[in-house]
Amino acid sequence: MIGADTAWILVATALVLFMTLPGLALFYGGLVRSRNVLSVFMHCYAIACLMSILWLAFGYTIAFGSGETGIWGGLDKTFLSGVTSDSLFGTLPEVLFFAFQMAFAIITPALIVGAYVERVNFAFVLTFSALWMLLCYAPVVHWIWGGGFLADGGIFGETGVKDFAGGIVVHETAGLAALIIASFLGPRKNKTTPPHNPGYVMIGAAMLWVGWFGFNGGSQLAADGGAAMALTVTHISAAAASLTWALWEKIKYGRASLVGLVTGTIAGLASITPASGFVGPLEALLIGSVAGILCQEAVTFVRNKLQIDDTLDVFAVHGVGGIFGTVMIALFGKGIWVAQLGSLVIVGVFTFVLTVLLVKIVGAVTGLRVDAETETNGLDLSVHGERAYDMNS
Repeated sequence: MIGADTAWILVATALVLFMTLPGLALFYGGLVRSRNVLSVFMHCYAIACLMSILWLAFGYTIAFGSGETGIWGGLDKTFLSGVTSDSLFGTLPEVLFFAFQMAFAIITPALIVGAYVERVNFAFVLTFSALWMLLCYAPVVHWIWGGGFLADGGIFGETGVKDFAGGIVVHETAGLAALIIASFLGPRKNKTTPPHNPGYVMIGAAMLWVGWFGFNGGSQLAADGGAAMALTVTHISAAAASLTWALWEKIKYGRASLVGLVTGTIAGLASITPASGFVGPLEALLIGSVAGILCQEAVTFVRNKLQIDDTLDVFAVHGVGGIFGTVMIALFGKGIWVAQLGSLVIVGVFTFVLTVLLVKIVGAVTGLRVDAETETNGLDLSVHGERAYDMNS
């Protein structure tokens, strides 16, 4: 099966990159005002490029190096030192495993983009994303997927935390970081403007849905029945959450929107991510059905109760979804409660503290928010010297 495994993960790697470029870029880009759409594209694309280089340099070795402390992987695989085309990670060429995980390292900080669009300093985006990926994301990867202290044989005994494809590693970390940055940034000057292009949002969400098959199915790291089941339950959860989000919207507001329908898709995908390697179709149906309502209520809570302008609802959809899916693993008896909840708390506290420190330090150096005139005129023309639409739209 070595050849089949390699072929599948080659495809899965491309699918996960496809989630960011162009999926996430279009999904986020359609949600903002037309004068800021190119800035969102710029953020997603630049992050993809920068994270690729940093993952090669230090990210991969921090996450998957041979360090034995349980905290980080060390520096033995810096710039892929010692890794050749013949090196293996299980049944896969290690360089392919590196590339697959690199696509995860790209999309995780890119998810945070949704919290600060339309008002953030571009230098902050690049500097914060670089440091956060290396100092927050990569260590958490090692703790859970790299044999660290939260994995099997760690502080929770032989049965460590179960996080198949990133409910904690990707969605909790990115969601919390998004909420923190948004709280420091403060609200946009005008929060009432509707998405400028719901069609972009739908197309981007559809691309994310397809790409998620590589995200979850590829995390099996093999071309087998486990990958097929992970892909299937991913689809079922996404479909169920889409419908329950739209239904709940209809009940509450008297209409179901396209943007709401596809946001439900993302909520279902985020929620099934940690559980996709452990549950069957009926459990996925339940996860997705609840996620469509739970994440929508989380959007309302963040906006109205916390009064935080997490612009594109990153915490409510990704953070809450990932946490919910992680808890459901224990509820379905596929993992132990102490490991699931304990890991959520440990990673949550670590992410919170580190993100606060980085926001303060990086913000002091680069500046966190653009000036009022730049925000009013839009980031496309003011910051990047380009525009895609008439500035009055």
